[in-house]
Amino acid sequence: MKAQNRPVRGLSALVLTKNEEDNIGRALNSLLGLVEEVVVLDSGSTDRTVEIARSLGAKVFHKDWQGYPAQLNYGLGLCSGDWVLVVDADEEVSEELRESIRKELESPRYEVYQLCRCTYYLGKFIRHGWYPEWRVRLFRKGRVYFQGELHERPVYTVKSGKLRGDLYHYSYKSLRDQYRKTVEYAEKMARHMHSSGKRFRLYHLILNPLWHFLKVYFFKLGFMEGSRGFLLAVSAFVYTFLKYKFLYELELKQKHERLW
Repeated sequence: MKAQNRPVRGLSALVLTKNEEDNIGRALNSLLGLVEEVVVLDSGSTDRTVEIARSLGAKVFHKDWQGYPAQLNYGLGLCSGDWVLVVDADEEVSEELRESIRKELESPRYEVYQLCRCTYYLGKFIRHGWYPEWRVRLFRKGRVYFQGELHERPVYTVKSGKLRGDLYHYSYKSLRDQYRKTVEYAEKMARHMHSSGKRFRLYHLILNPLWHFLKVYFFKLGFMEGSRGFLLAVSAFVYTFLKYKFLYELELKQKHERLW
C-alpha cells in the first residue's frame, strides 16, 4: 500500500449523526485511507444514515441526544486511537488537509490542532465574511473535552497549532433551509440568554444587528464575495435581530404570564 493511502497509525475519526443520509457518505469517503477507525455516534436516525455508515466500514453506536458537547465527550470515549479527528456529518476533509494531517502526525509539534472550516454557500465556497473559521478538531485523546449548552466550547490546557487545508462545510441545502435554521438557532439562543439573566434593551434590536452586518460585510471582507457576501451580511443581521426579538417576547410572556 502506498504511504499516502495508508491510514495514520493511531488516528480515529468521530462523527455525530442524526438523519444525515444526504451527507454521511461524502464525510466518510473523505476519511478513507486517512484514519484507522471511524466512530459514528448516532442519536436516532430514521433514514439510511446508519446503513450507509456501516457499509463504509464505520463503527456505529447509539446514544439519545443530550446536547452537542455531551455527545462529543461520550463519543471520544468510544474512540480507540491515540488521536481523534472530529468531523461533522455535513463536512468533508479536503485533500490538502488530509496531507497536512498525515504529515503533521508523523512528528507532532502540538497535542491540539485547529482546522479551518470553509462553507459552501449558493454554489460556491466562501473565502470572506465567514472565513476563516478555526475549530479545534484534531487532538491527542484525553487532552480536550467540550462544554457549553448551545455551542460546543473546547477546553484544553496546552498550546494549539493550526494546519493548512480546509474542512469543507456543506451547511445549508437551500435558502429556505438556511432561514429555517436561523429562526431555530435565534430562538434557542434567546431562551439561553433569558435563562442566564440577559435582559432586552431596545438598542440591542437596533444597534447589534447593524454591527453584525457591518462586521461581516466590511471588517471580514464579505463584500469581496459580491452578491453572496451581501447576503451573508444580511443573514447576520437577521439572526441577531431575531435573537433579541425572541428575547423580548420571552420577557413579555413572563411579565404578562396570566394574560398571554
